[in-house]
Amino acid sequence: MTSNQISKIKNLRSRFIADGFSSGTSCYVKKAKGAIITDIENRKYIDFSGGIAVMNVGHSQPKVISAIKEQAEKFTHTCFMVAPYISAIKLAEKLSLSVPGKSPKKVVFVNSGVEAVENAIKIARYYSKKPAIIAFENAFHGRTLLGMTLTSKVKPYKYGFGPYAPEVYRIPFAYCYRCSFNLKYPQCDLYCADYLNEFLITNVAPESTAAIIVEPIQGEGGFIVPPDGYFQKLKKICKQNKLLFIADEIQTGMGRTGEMFAMKHWNIEADLTIVAKSLAAGMPLSAVIGIKGIMDSVHKSGVGGTYGGNPVAVAAALAVFDIFETQNLLEKSKLLEKILIKSLNSFKTKYEIVGDIRGIGPMQAMELVSDRVKKSPATKITKELIEYCYKNGLIILSCGAYSNVIRFLMPLVTTVNQLKRGLSIIEEGLDKFTE
Repeated sequence: MTSNQISKIKNLRSRFIADGFSSGTSCYVKKAKGAIITDIENRKYIDFSGGIAVMNVGHSQPKVISAIKEQAEKFTHTCFMVAPYISAIKLAEKLSLSVPGKSPKKVVFVNSGVEAVENAIKIARYYSKKPAIIAFENAFHGRTLLGMTLTSKVKPYKYGFGPYAPEVYRIPFAYCYRCSFNLKYPQCDLYCADYLNEFLITNVAPESTAAIIVEPIQGEGGFIVPPDGYFQKLKKICKQNKLLFIADEIQTGMGRTGEMFAMKHWNIEADLTIVAKSLAAGMPLSAVIGIKGIMDSVHKSGVGGTYGGNPVAVAAALAVFDIFETQNLLEKSKLLEKILIKSLNSFKTKYEIVGDIRGIGPMQAMELVSDRVKKSPATKITKELIEYCYKNGLIILSCGAYSNVIRFLMPLVTTVNQLKRGLSIIEEGLDKFTE
């Protein structure tokens, strides 16, 4: 396209797209394949963002495209709650058998991650007959009224949008690099988990609390990975106090951590599991998967919605499962993990600005600080590094309370050469900004 045509597009965007509906880059996508995005000026970018953890199987995956086309030619919508179809039942079976734990499971389909979050909360409250929900510092659970209430970070997600939903309480997460209690692991004996017992005395009673909702690895909050034993303690406390354990696997699910669901790393069976993002490779689909007795406690038509389990999106999700089963994606993710960890640790050795490296599987991150002792967030340099990467053909995202964490969410089909090239661009940027 000519510069004049691109200028017209930018003017149209400025005129008709709300300022609040902003984007992180200035490119306009023409096509995407695997881990490569091509813009309207035919510039190519290695995609380390994956549409914010949505494209685990890669862009324009042939099996997904074929499934979408085939289903669209049959029918695009009937509403499962009016005229059901077999494909949704098959997908519910696959999800029920994929989440950790041996208890029989059932599924509710909705559209977006936050809609699944809200339905999980509804189900937990209905089953327990209790109103309160405990969430965590640095959590992200979406942008609706309840979603942003559960979310921790104020700007940009909550600022100016109050008042918030009632009966939501918040406790610290196991952020060992920035411990809320100024303790050190393992000498702390996981006090951050035991603190839940104290919280249930000083802030909200267990008799009033339906559930805790927790991300296995906090995503937007900074890719924070709790230490071994943390979730086991939380689950035990929940069981002792009759609280449900809700695992928000929207970002960690569908192979992102090297397992289909991240809670498998800790052998934790959640009472309710939430999945979205990479479930349907970019099609709008999410689900709540829960223990049968909990899911069946809700009266008929108490959960659901017009578009929940849309047949085209379901077809895409079934193709995603097929890709994982036939193309060994979990095994491939381990190679990405190996290269990532080696490179990121070398960055930490080479650059004082790299304060922490953390993650599980190919879901890795590096936290940038201007002072390693004080752990002062290097927010400005993080932003400059992201802009440098974009200008040099790499799309990457930040996260964390201070927006000083670089997160890696590349498709699991990213080639070794693409991964290494992307990492070299980051290294070039670190060289530039830490001279």
